[in-house]
Amino acid sequence: MRRLALLALATALAFPSEAARPTDDALALVPPDSVTAGMLRVADFRTSPLAARFFAEFDRATVEGDAARFLAEARLHPIDDVDLVVFAAEDGGKGKALVAFEGRFEPQRLAAAVASRGAEARTAPGGTYFLLKEKGQTGHKGDGAVAFVSSRLLVAGSEDAVVKALAARAAGGTGFLGGAGLGAQLDRVNANASGWLLVDRTKLPQAKGSLTITSGEGDAARNVLGAMNLVSTFSFEMTVKGDAIRLSGAGYSGDAETRELLEDALRGILAAMRIASQERPEVVSAIRKFKVESDRDAVTISGTLDGATIRMLAEAKAKREKARAAE
Repeated sequence: MRRLALLALATALAFPSEAARPTDDALALVPPDSVTAGMLRVADFRTSPLAARFFAEFDRATVEGDAARFLAEARLHPIDDVDLVVFAAEDGGKGKALVAFEGRFEPQRLAAAVASRGAEARTAPGGTYFLLKEKGQTGHKGDGAVAFVSSRLLVAGSEDAVVKALAARAAGGTGFLGGAGLGAQLDRVNANASGWLLVDRTKLPQAKGSLTITSGEGDAARNVLGAMNLVSTFSFEMTVKGDAIRLSGAGYSGDAETRELLEDALRGILAAMRIASQERPEVVSAIRKFKVESDRDAVTISGTLDGATIRMLAEAKAKREKARAAE
């Protein structure tokens, strides 16, 4: 019995229960030191009347040309095959972005399709990826990359970002979902939202000086931008339900004066927008659906646009475009 116990202990030590397993969770690949990260649940929009026009335009854009041929060769229909998109960007400008897609893919067909278009296959510790050479580029600087990781996941972005994502997948994730780095702010957004965005303001250029709320012409937008420079984190989320969409944005700060400045600035811009849209009642009606609230942690602006309001805005826009075209 003692021998069996020792054998079990040795096995547990040799093969820890928490051993890393490759993950196909796109959010698990977000670098913790990202300045911004976001998620879009495409599946929510696929079943909503809201997206019908956008999806129809996308279909029209891909019915001919090389894009259509590529999709046919890869047996890929993004609207039906992609369920979720995750994106992240690190500080440092161009070349620091990562986009990951969850859905249903055929990796071999996708790989063959990009290879036939000149993509260069490369191998990294976490797997194989393809370097996508930009037109007119003689070197590899600025080239993007893509990895068809599995039948459920593919990642794209800069070569460095894709290589890191492959390594992170092999290691079971980056720690973002466990609260590392920007992941510590995940409780700021609703995990069930159709889409959300987080921005770590502390990693962006700092605001200089102080902010004073003014009331001159055109100052409303400047007041909001100035107040946003003083908060620590931004969050934005949207939730699609039927033909309605709920939108919410928040600025977080532990400083009461900063929250008060942001609240005043947001109320000011809503008032300015209503005044500027007096001759467009459908816009005024939509603006009135948004409210500004504040608590000890954040200032939030939120509202729900129902299907009737969205259709009214779309119809009014179409009429204006038709009138301009007739001029």
